[in-house]
Amino acid sequence: MHRRHFIATSLLASVGGLTHAATPGGRTILVLGDSLSAEYGLKRGSGWVALLEQRLSKQKITATVVNASISGDTSSGGRSRLSALLAQHRPSHLIIELGGNDALRGLSLEMTRENLNQMTRSAQEARIRVLLLGMQMPPNYGRDYSERFTAMFAEVAKTNKAALVPFLLKGIADASDSARLFQPDRIHPTAEAHPQMLDNVWPELRKLLK
Repeated sequence: MHRRHFIATSLLASVGGLTHAATPGGRTILVLGDSLSAEYGLKRGSGWVALLEQRLSKQKITATVVNASISGDTSSGGRSRLSALLAQHRPSHLIIELGGNDALRGLSLEMTRENLNQMTRSAQEARIRVLLLGMQMPPNYGRDYSERFTAMFAEVAKTNKAALVPFLLKGIADASDSARLFQPDRIHPTAEAHPQMLDNVWPELRKLLK
């Protein structure tokens, strides 16, 4: 199976994320993403964001999770929604999982980088801790583009001193048996893959929650 599975998103589908009421005065984790985080093609409660809620509970970490992810969303879409989401939920932490659809639509890396920078800065100005989730593009996009796309997330994180997960689909898209970890569309990860996605996110998020 080729690395074309790296971007798990749908430009046509629109699946709203799970949203839970925030607890006043408590820690709130806002997840702003696309279909990778919006449980596209999955049974509700089986995606990595829902699994995150379960892990927080098991580890007795008091935090509310708000999933504001929408399948097909771009960095521009996330940027346009962020201000209202911050005002509504007043999160203590923001996880940004966006950028894959930008590449699929042929949008410029410069624009995507600026959107990620602006979202990160806006949150940090409100004293919100930010975690960026990186993505990789398949080799058919060209080695130069793929390398610059991957590096973009690290550059944004370094510029803004934000936390970073280099590759959300590590251990999935690059697994020797990756075919079984994707849905029949060969684009979206199966429920079986989402625990690994959470394991990729957890170490960095745990640091921010301390």
